[in-house]
Amino acid sequence: MTCTSAYHDQLIEVRRHLHTMPEEGWSEFTTTAFVIGKLREYGYEVLTGTKVINPDNCLGRNPKVVEAGLAYARANGVSEELLAEMEGYTGCVGVLDTGRPGPTLAVRFDIDCVPVTESTEGDHLPAKEGFVSTRPGLMHACGHDAHTSTGLAVAHWFADNKDQMKGRIKILFQPAEEGVRGAAGMAASGVVDDADFFLSSHIAMMCKSGEMSINPYGFLCTTKLDVTYTGRPAHAGVEPNAGRNAMAAACNAFVQLLGIARHGSGMTRINVGQLNAGEGRNVIPSKAVMKMEVRGETGEINQYMYDSAVAIIKGCALAQGCEYTIEKMGEAVDLTNDPELVAVLKDAGEAVPGLKVCEEPMNFGGSEDATILARRVQAHGGKAAFFVLGSDRPSGHHTARFDIQEKDLDTGLAVWANVIGRILG
Repeated sequence: MTCTSAYHDQLIEVRRHLHTMPEEGWSEFTTTAFVIGKLREYGYEVLTGTKVINPDNCLGRNPKVVEAGLAYARANGVSEELLAEMEGYTGCVGVLDTGRPGPTLAVRFDIDCVPVTESTEGDHLPAKEGFVSTRPGLMHACGHDAHTSTGLAVAHWFADNKDQMKGRIKILFQPAEEGVRGAAGMAASGVVDDADFFLSSHIAMMCKSGEMSINPYGFLCTTKLDVTYTGRPAHAGVEPNAGRNAMAAACNAFVQLLGIARHGSGMTRINVGQLNAGEGRNVIPSKAVMKMEVRGETGEINQYMYDSAVAIIKGCALAQGCEYTIEKMGEAVDLTNDPELVAVLKDAGEAVPGLKVCEEPMNFGGSEDATILARRVQAHGGKAAFFVLGSDRPSGHHTARFDIQEKDLDTGLAVWANVIGRILG
């Protein structure tokens, strides 16, 4: 098989290119176009648009953000023909069939960025080397540029070694992981329903360079909510009794939500990240919007947090005589890796010189919507697993100085090639 070191330059070049042009969830038309072009160059059948995203299951898709993404794509020379093929939805899936009987392997890489303004300080590598984000307020501050670059290198490597493989590979480039919004629509499209195996990974997180966690735990179930209270405006001095104070409903809910009793069976989390309300000093606020989330160690615990939150939201609306709506903006579930794939990951990792394979469970400590795709595969009788490829980072995920060690891209590709070779080789 082709040595993965042959793809070193590609890994770096693609990662740096993508790093300059970050796109937030559901607006990644330029990134998707770039990925589609590469996949077709490598000989893949490419599925995009509603073939891979079910519009009825899209979460947190803001039409204004979508339109801005389309405008950015046009400004970057993406053709109208290709944009029409996407049907207004980002992300794509590359499919390559070896023509020989064997399993179907689905592998997933996310493509979106984070709403962070990147550091331009001289000791920040992207600034120093000239590949800092060109888009103020947007940055690949979670490593998804590295994920996409790795996914394309995996696609190239598999195409080059197709004659030594069996079965079929599906390479998913998923939009809108941030806010755990994109996987639900992709899963609901049915694109992974025929997968015998599913794998995804994340770079850095709790692992350092030279480490690989093959059986992480602590994937918190989560539900992201936008709550809107609608009251009635009135003059705060002349006729306050005629008003219905939406801000009061939201503020009361905010405080009470933080007081939900924690569950005795596992971890819980709740946060209200934004609360916007009010039109003027002397006007009873008629509208308030609250952006919040609940999390739980299991689906049952997350449901407990959700149900408790809804009861408070409803009660505070009633107390102020307001109406309310709740819109689900994102979701993720928990995941237990299938032992069969953990064994494959262990074997594949140990075959990479100098890589420490961490078999003991390591706490992922957050939410990740690849779990929705993984659970979809498991529900259809397949096996699924998620792993972490370490990388030293000068700053935390989602911060202005976040970065990875680019040498770890080579390690990651070697692991992926070993895993794929053991499943489809």
